[in-house]
Amino acid sequence: MINLSILISNSEVSGPGGLFDINATLPLVAIQFILLMVVLNVILYSPLLTIIEERKEYILSHLAQASEKLAQAKELTTQYEKDLETARKEAQLEIANSQFIHKETLNLELDLIQSYLDKRLQDILQKLSTKQAAALNSINDMVPSLCTEVETKLSI
Repeated sequence: MINLSILISNSEVSGPGGLFDINATLPLVAIQFILLMVVLNVILYSPLLTIIEERKEYILSHLAQASEKLAQAKELTTQYEKDLETARKEAQLEIANSQFIHKETLNLELDLIQSYLDKRLQDILQKLSTKQAAALNSINDMVPSLCTEVETKLSI
């Protein structure tokens, strides 16, 4: 590998200016650079910047649409949550009313059954007491005849 300092020291300049000789080539290179810059700007950079700007606008418009849809979704979610809460409250109220009605109906039916059973029990007790009274009357009627029979048998 060649050392840079050796290269510079070995280069002999034959003429004025030395290493940095400014003559007609420097303005020519500057003009070429500016022309190349203008041509590249027209051919390459301007369409590329246009495409980048269009892409930026496309992305921004879609982000704006996405933001609007997200806001609408949040609004709908809030509305549906309110509707759901209202429906839950109505359902709980309906369940409570239904339970109250069924409880009242059950109490009425139980009262009816209890009164029917009480009536049947009174009827049965009344029939039983009637039969008991009839049995006691028949036993009272039979007792004197049985007593006389026992006395006759004992006296024999």
